[in-house]
Amino acid sequence: MKIALLAGDGIGNEIMREALRVLDVLRSEGLKIETQEALVGGAAYDAHGDPLPDATLKLVQQSDAILFGAIGGPQYDKLPRDKRPEKAILGLRKECDFFANLRPANVFPELADASTLKPEVVSGLDIMIVRELVGDIYFGQPRGITGAAPNREGFNTMRYTEAQIRRILHVGFKTAMARGKRLCSIDKMNVLETTQLWRDIAEEIAPEYPEVQLSHMLVDNCAMQLVRNPRQFDVIVTGNMFGDILSDEASMLTGSIGMLPSASLDANGKGLYEPIHGSAPDIAGKGVANPLAMILSMAMMFRYTFNRTDLAARIESAVRAALATGLRTADIATKTTKPCTTAEMGTAVVKAL
Repeated sequence: MKIALLAGDGIGNEIMREALRVLDVLRSEGLKIETQEALVGGAAYDAHGDPLPDATLKLVQQSDAILFGAIGGPQYDKLPRDKRPEKAILGLRKECDFFANLRPANVFPELADASTLKPEVVSGLDIMIVRELVGDIYFGQPRGITGAAPNREGFNTMRYTEAQIRRILHVGFKTAMARGKRLCSIDKMNVLETTQLWRDIAEEIAPEYPEVQLSHMLVDNCAMQLVRNPRQFDVIVTGNMFGDILSDEASMLTGSIGMLPSASLDANGKGLYEPIHGSAPDIAGKGVANPLAMILSMAMMFRYTFNRTDLAARIESAVRAALATGLRTADIATKTTKPCTTAEMGTAVVKAL
């Protein structure tokens, strides 16, 4: 198993360190894993003047899977857009065709009280959001800013090909088949022709999956329903921009964005695995970041790329066991709980594993 390690910026190195401790346990049991580190994001820009150096891209292309920490920081905000750390993750998605993003939103029983919603609303929550990653307004052309002040105009283009829509919808249907057989497709067809095409194609594909119950919902209504009655959803499938927003909203149903992993997959199962939180520069270096999303991302790696659901389940059980001891990092701590450090949480997971 060849794994590229891209820790990135901010808290990336701290959370990656704890994930690698978990990986070392599996290595000690005889699992054959080969890892190699590379710079990405702001760290790569500082060293090489490029957020995604050729050496990093080459390593990624030669690896079976990528563990990715986090990128970015305020010191990079005024760089030219093609030099900003975020360009690295967009570049990796495009160059490697990581088109399908899977973002689970699960509420661990131990953390039902950590959500800002009432426990009875989120208890037992288990949603999977399937987001298209390489199309939509983030990549559409033309784009730019024209004119001079005070008459400048900014423009971006939302566009999807039929092939792009079809392949992500198939991922959505197959994901639903493996779960509760309910798929909700999110669009804005009442005002956007791009998403009218999305809905039309979803209806065309549906007969291929007769066991899956397909429904449709406008994105603004979905945003409301996620906080009103989130347990109505099983699998949500949607485009790049809508998925970006809705998955972050769903993350807070679980109590903390620091708890949620993600997988970005190509057509052959190769994947980039990362926590959905950012680089959190305000807490970087303090040893207080939550490493659980990073560790759970590694569990997803074993499930989706290496087809080792046994290892994925072990890691997830170890996370639950660590939480059951009462340990909480600051982002999930209650008013009466003393927050633990990043390393202490990692130690608890390692011990449980």
